[in-house]
Amino acid sequence: MADQGRVAQAHQDEELLTLLYGQFQRMLFSQVLCLTNYDRQWTEDVVQETLIRAWQNSAHLVREPGMLRGWLCTVARRIVIDGWRSRQARPQEVELLRPDIAESPDDTEQTLSVMVITDVVRQLSDEHRSAIYETYVMGRTVKEAAIVLGVPEGTVKSRLYKAMHTIRRALQDRS
Repeated sequence: MADQGRVAQAHQDEELLTLLYGQFQRMLFSQVLCLTNYDRQWTEDVVQETLIRAWQNSAHLVREPGMLRGWLCTVARRIVIDGWRSRQARPQEVELLRPDIAESPDDTEQTLSVMVITDVVRQLSDEHRSAIYETYVMGRTVKEAAIVLGVPEGTVKSRLYKAMHTIRRALQDRS
């Protein structure tokens, strides 16, 4: 007796699924498509979930097409509403078209180097600072810097060498 009941239920479930897919799938898809703002993938998911819920509740459904249609539309609308609510509850997902724009450059190393260099340059003598200023900041050649500073070219070169050596050593010590 129990086996006959299961066979009859399985047969009824099969009939229900055939009815649901044959008569209601297209109608349900077009209605849900409007509710999801024409998001086809979401619509397909909602229709599938609605039909799964109908199959799960097949023992309690009235098999009349008008009643089934109303039940399916109500369930689908509730699934969409739940989807909208969950989308509003979490941050909006965005697709990155260029992954390189998501990465924020880390300027910490450069900022730290500038701070160290600034500190070291302040500690240099006026002569060394003047040689760096005239060549690196003002963009003058060693010959031009020598004329401006009123010293021989060799003196400018020597001051630049010692100043740069001090700066490099300070940067290495920081590492």
